[in-house]
Amino acid sequence: MPQECELLETCGFFKAHSSTNDLACKGFINQYCRGPRMAECKRKQYRQEHGTPPPDNMMPNGQILVAK
Repeated sequence: MPQECELLETCGFFKAHSSTNDLACKGFINQYCRGPRMAECKRKQYRQEHGTPPPDNMMPNGQILVAK
């Protein structure tokens, strides 16, 4: 059974990109939100360190997604 991150309901990145057709964002979701790299998620680490959610445009690898 596939696992999911326990923070999906409150994750700004997931909310904004879960229904996207962008292959890069789908890849991040498959790896970090619902896959083997959940423990490496920089968004989750940010939340643990700061006590608040990271910016919505912060990707799970820690890079900032810049709007085009």
